[in-house]
Amino acid sequence: MDTIDAIQTRRSIRKFKEKDTAWSDIIPIIEAGQYAPSAGNLQNWKFIIIRDQKTRHKIADACHEQDWLKDAPTHIAIVAEPYKAHEFYGERGESQYTTQSCAAVAQNMMLAAHNGGLGSCWVGAFEEDKIKDILGFPEKVVCHAIIAIGEPAETPQVPSRKAMHLNVYVDAWGNKGYGDYPKGFKSTAWKEAASQLQDHIHSAAERLKKSKK
Repeated sequence: MDTIDAIQTRRSIRKFKEKDTAWSDIIPIIEAGQYAPSAGNLQNWKFIIIRDQKTRHKIADACHEQDWLKDAPTHIAIVAEPYKAHEFYGERGESQYTTQSCAAVAQNMMLAAHNGGLGSCWVGAFEEDKIKDILGFPEKVVCHAIIAIGEPAETPQVPSRKAMHLNVYVDAWGNKGYGDYPKGFKSTAWKEAASQLQDHIHSAAERLKKSKK
């Protein structure tokens, strides 16, 4: 699959088929995560693959009772050792750099899953202490994301995106630089895009409410 095509067609999947994920499908996803960039190439992350049903159910409960997670046959917890980044980069390395690295890991994993015909969803809403207790990692280790993976049982609609010119400046904040912009940057469809974005935000809020019931 072409890289740009993978980026544009990937969707967050919350409905999965009752089918186990083969190890041969999981390994490329983990490998993709390992190739993510990290500050100083420290790679101060660890990946915990969760396939046990009881453990996955506990994780779903710890993720503010997002029950749909129970149906995902595989969870991957992306955890980090921030103190290792602190040794080289201080507080900024411990917080910001480590978070950025784990975010890059999550995106790589989801794109690899999509490329392999699997669905995925990045979950960042969870109770940290409960996740630590369930997965048994040390106090100094931090969980940054739970990635749900499985064969998709839904085909979500394409979410709306803001028109490019609403998000892009040239050389400095606020400088639209229209004189130098390519035609695509000066789209006049910004009103329609803004309306679609509002609809998307409303739909997402409704899904979140339902997932917490």
